[in-house]
Amino acid sequence: MKLGRVRSVAISGVEGIVVEIEASIGQGLPGVHLVGLGDAALKEAKDRVRAAITNTASVSKGADGESGGDAEKWPEGRITLALSPATLPKAGSIFDLGLALAVLAANSDKPSGLLEKSVFIGELALDGRLRPVRGVLPAVVAARKAGFANVVVPLPNVAEAALVSGIDVGGASHLREVLGWLRGVNVLDTVCEVVERAPVPLSPDLSDVVGQDEARYAMEIAAAGAHHLLLTGPPGIGKTMLARRLPGILPPLGESEALEVTAIHSIAGGLPEHHPLVTEAPFIAPHHSTTVTAMIGGGTGMAKPGAVSRAHRGVLFLDECAELGVKVLETLRTPLEDGEVRVARRDGVARFPARFQLVLAANPCPCAPANDVDCVCSPTARRRYLGKLSGPLMDRVDIRVRMDPPGNAALTAGAAESSAEVRERVIAARSAARERWSGQGWQTNSEVPGSVLRRGHFRLPPGVTRPIELFMRDGRITARGADRALRLAWTLADLSGNGEPVEDHVAQALMFRDRGYN
Repeated sequence: MKLGRVRSVAISGVEGIVVEIEASIGQGLPGVHLVGLGDAALKEAKDRVRAAITNTASVSKGADGESGGDAEKWPEGRITLALSPATLPKAGSIFDLGLALAVLAANSDKPSGLLEKSVFIGELALDGRLRPVRGVLPAVVAARKAGFANVVVPLPNVAEAALVSGIDVGGASHLREVLGWLRGVNVLDTVCEVVERAPVPLSPDLSDVVGQDEARYAMEIAAAGAHHLLLTGPPGIGKTMLARRLPGILPPLGESEALEVTAIHSIAGGLPEHHPLVTEAPFIAPHHSTTVTAMIGGGTGMAKPGAVSRAHRGVLFLDECAELGVKVLETLRTPLEDGEVRVARRDGVARFPARFQLVLAANPCPCAPANDVDCVCSPTARRRYLGKLSGPLMDRVDIRVRMDPPGNAALTAGAAESSAEVRERVIAARSAARERWSGQGWQTNSEVPGSVLRRGHFRLPPGVTRPIELFMRDGRITARGADRALRLAWTLADLSGNGEPVEDHVAQALMFRDRGYN
């Protein structure tokens, strides 16, 4: 009995897990049996692998008709392919290259020593070509953590794989090239470790928004502390314009944040080939007809990241949020609080990070006239319309702004502040917060637990928190709302350059939370 062993990587959530692929060639009727808890795409891999090896052998024959070596012949006999850990669900075509090399190694008298030091990733076409796959970045990270020296990926995935330092990356366009590398005949294509950064997209500028000084200031506060925001007002007043300009005033992603966001978009399949690194905060705006699965993540087979995860370290904008289904809105409560999504599956739980900034936009009523006096909706209809935004959900929204039509003077006034000017203040405020919470794992004020702000070194004097005590005594704010008001007050202090909040900052934070939105 002959045995071949190769390593590949399975993706679970946004984590990569090294998988050992074993091929055993024994006596019996010819056939291929694949075990290891694979999905339909993986079970079909045996047919792709056989065709790829057969066609590779046929095109590599020389003028004398001899094949390039016994390793390129499809073996006769009963072939068993096992992927371990056997209890780990495996999905997709990422294992094709590893399966082919395991069969060839089992059929070879002298398998290459590079097999033990390398991880192989890629989908095989029937003629042996290597096709790109999703999830290459987390797969390469897993290979590096496991101590492997080399990773082989399809050529279109090389730029993405090269984002990970500390491991040699080789790209191939055909199974024949990989076999030549294993035999020492050729080298694989690669790229420099320093991958060229993608050009920063030209996002809309904040100076395009006419008037709305209060809403602009609320956007700046939300950006400085990564706070959630609700904008209400009649249609055409500028809610969507403001929301789409929020990424333009957010600071660029740090190195670790960029890799984390890139890994999510790699699994989702949304990375460009030549500039795979995501360096700017993502902006995700799903349609109001989106489903729970599309919002949170899931799907058949391997769970895919949803909109909340694709917006990680960026902005999730829900326009016409009152038109979304109640179940879709309520599923946001857990990721807003925990910063991650847990998608339950039969064989385990897939975890996706979801530390996003939520921006909601809604009309005040179904008819949504330009002027409130022209509204024809009954009081019951108005309450029911925004009643989809439940109390527990709204309790997690830190800033609520009612936008009114700008006056005639605003329409003829000069240009307002640009996004670049506002972004400088936001970056300064975030730097102050990052320095304050350094060593504790928090990047922004919105991530800090309320218990930290209420006890120890960061506890504010009673005179400063007096407005919160009055609001709680009157039942106008919950305990969660009090913690969020404290976080907002710290952001206001950072924007004003204060070392810590004063009573005015706390009162202003409560005003932003206490605005009626219906």
